[in-house]
Amino acid sequence: MPEQYIGLQEVINKQAEEPQPFLTEGQMEQINFTLIEALHTNKQVYLTYYKNGQRITETGLIQFVDSLGNLFVFIDEV
Repeated sequence: MPEQYIGLQEVINKQAEEPQPFLTEGQMEQINFTLIEALHTNKQVYLTYYKNGQRITETGLIQFVDSLGNLFVFIDEV
């Protein structure tokens, strides 16, 4: 019986998956601007990212931004 619940949960999770979003050049520039602004003002931001077919949103602070290397350090509230 527990195997049925595991299989059912997998089906439900698969149906809830979303396609990975595509960002335009303008959207990426806006994200970069927001990251740099949040870094310099020590402003809290909402970060939404895509992982395993799901969109995940967390709140935290930007600690470092490397625009050329496409890297930033995000510290969440936990």
